[in-house]
Amino acid sequence: MRPLCLAGVWLATRASMLWLLAHNNERLLGHGAVAREVWRLYFHWYGVLSQGAFPAHDTLWQYPPGAGAVLLAPGLVPGPSYFQAFVALTLATDALITAALMRAGTRPGRTLLGAALWTGALPLLLHLPLARYDVEVTAFAVLSLLALGRATRACGALAALGALVKVWPALVLLGVERGRPTRTAWTWAAVTGAATLAAFLLSFRNPLAFLRQQGGRGVQVESLGGTALSLARHAGWQGTARYQYGAMELVGPHVHAVATVSLALTVVAFALLLLWRVRARHWTEATPYDAALSAVLLFTVTSRVISPQYMIWLLGLAAVCLTSRHTTQRPVAALIVTATALSAVAYPTFYAEVVHGTWTGCLLMLARNGLLATAAVLSLTRLWRATRRPADTVRASSGARSHLGRPLMSAAPASLKVDRG
Repeated sequence: MRPLCLAGVWLATRASMLWLLAHNNERLLGHGAVAREVWRLYFHWYGVLSQGAFPAHDTLWQYPPGAGAVLLAPGLVPGPSYFQAFVALTLATDALITAALMRAGTRPGRTLLGAALWTGALPLLLHLPLARYDVEVTAFAVLSLLALGRATRACGALAALGALVKVWPALVLLGVERGRPTRTAWTWAAVTGAATLAAFLLSFRNPLAFLRQQGGRGVQVESLGGTALSLARHAGWQGTARYQYGAMELVGPHVHAVATVSLALTVVAFALLLLWRVRARHWTEATPYDAALSAVLLFTVTSRVISPQYMIWLLGLAAVCLTSRHTTQRPVAALIVTATALSAVAYPTFYAEVVHGTWTGCLLMLARNGLLATAAVLSLTRLWRATRRPADTVRASSGARSHLGRPLMSAAPASLKVDRG
């Protein structure tokens, strides 16, 4: 697909998303719940932030201080209402991501598949991306990864800014090649993050209040643990769903145990990623992209919360992977796109079924979360195999040949790129 064609598809699909947003009061589009988050909740937070303070005693505020800057931005746009300005800025950020993916895809040895995935798959979430600030968060991660090959310092700085908005963009630095690239990226991330955080501490009151609220979250109905508990309802589990901490969470017996298991699985996922990094020896241009997608997938799947807007993050990272012909994540990207389509069916269309744990809601969540879990396992497996130490492969092959009385190979093929750090 050519860039001009992609631009036309982007305009058509985004016009459709705007149309859905304008008709968001329809029953199948959520009875207005999707847009309500902006004009009621975000606008309320904007009022508090504009007074120089973070909403310290609001249990719904669970975001790092950088989120405050994103929520303040629409109020600085002269003319339109806060809601209109928010949507306009989100569309502009979406266009920036698309342009960056197209530019990356037109370089020698690259492909426009990434831009095509982002352009065509984001509308699968209907109008939701226009009424959440996750597109802006994803922009930091996408731009950070795309900057890595030419500006390692910018990569680190952008990842840090994204982490100050919603934490997870820090994971994009996990796959930076060891040695000087890692030292440069992580140093600039630390400096940028510290300087920006200091600016928030000096300019606002209670910028770290989110830590208290985040720790109290339970098991959301759309998470893997929530799916297990919803299925348990049909086996006699005496629990129910309740709105708390900004999401529909399950309350009742054994919920705390499920939450603890989720946290334990997150720790295991982090340990596996660290083990991968220690043992990985073979890097290509796509390895940082693939590692970022794998890391965010693992942390998403093991989280106590899997909101539908999390799919925006995964689509953005999958799109970055597909800009490279060397990526190992193409089948993973296909699974993510399918899971994205199911997410839109679950929310907003059949969200009442999901909340009440009917068989329809349970099967929807089982299918969506099953796809995400499969994608996470497949992603890490393919990443691990692609980056294993070539010398190990050579020795294994040589050992097999030695049993046949053939001479051992003395060195790895020179064409393989082996990390020296």
